[in-house]
Amino acid sequence: MDKNATRYSVQLYIYDLSRGMARNLSPIMLGKQLDGIWHTAIVVYEDEFFFGGVGISSCSPGGTVLGPPDTVVELGETEVSEEIFMDYLSSLGESTYRGDRYRLFEHNCNTFTSEVAQFLTGNSIPAYITNLPSEVLSTPFGQILRPILDSIHIAPPGGNVINRGRNN
Repeated sequence: MDKNATRYSVQLYIYDLSRGMARNLSPIMLGKQLDGIWHTAIVVYEDEFFFGGVGISSCSPGGTVLGPPDTVVELGETEVSEEIFMDYLSSLGESTYRGDRYRLFEHNCNTFTSEVAQFLTGNSIPAYITNLPSEVLSTPFGQILRPILDSIHIAPPGGNVINRGRNN
């Protein structure tokens, strides 16, 4: 790496969509403890980037209706310029991360942040986040709920869509 290259901090913003209810209700409903229902976003270049049912979006850090994150994880630094990053996001938004490709269990905000974290820093996001879908689906109640939950498309309001992509 070039010692004179500009380095940018990369953070993972973690939100509990259940606002603490998962911690209280999961033992009863699933028979196992879940600490939250996680939504994640990458914060870099003074913006927050996330994936949901409308595709890749951005906003000021903490600028969605979810408010400030419950937890912030420092993922490291990147030398990737903002211009290269935005080209990368645009490419993802036209292919892999179009809104119509969103799937709550298999292809969601957390798979997006995991891929983007790897691209920017070479680091992964915490396994307790990426393992959450398999944790839920490993329970009988999770299997019963799956058809209902599969129809849910999460897209926190307050972001600007990066690239709507084509639906073909």
